[in-house]
Amino acid sequence: MAILKIAKMGHPVLLQRAAEIDDPTAPDVQALIEDMFETMEDAQGLGLAAPQVHVAKRLVVFHVPGDESETPSPRVLINPVITPLSDDMHLSWEGCLSVPGLRGRVPRFDEIRYTGMDETGAPVDVTAEGMHARVVQHECDHLDGRLYPTRMIDLADLVFESEWRYHLPLEQEDEEEDYDE
Repeated sequence: MAILKIAKMGHPVLLQRAAEIDDPTAPDVQALIEDMFETMEDAQGLGLAAPQVHVAKRLVVFHVPGDESETPSPRVLINPVITPLSDDMHLSWEGCLSVPGLRGRVPRFDEIRYTGMDETGAPVDVTAEGMHARVVQHECDHLDGRLYPTRMIDLADLVFESEWRYHLPLEQEDEEEDYDE
């Protein structure tokens, strides 16, 4: 296993649509998954997409945020498809390992369904809401060459983490945790 270098905003790999994975069980894909989990843990992120580690493939790893009594469960999602289940959206703060030092308020669908495959090639079909839905949408955006600032409504809500504390009352009104990839 290895800790991989994380691509930063502006790198071409973050601006393109990632390619489908034909065989999730291929040794190179399995090694990539292991390395991505190790990299995500090292960077203290909740999720990581393959393009963020310079691999233009449709693969994300993430932790499903749980309540205080649960340990977040690790997930692998290959070739994902996201379907919003309503038009309801919510603004909340996000951070990103590829946009270090910044946070922004991003609108995301409240409830989604996501499908794809896991690391064994088994089908995945999950309905998610709240923070779980936010994490999946954020990570899957990377597979389409999008970073969260491109989804923001107001760039006045893009702040340095060192100044973010001045904006926390806005977050408390939203009643949702922040997402720090």
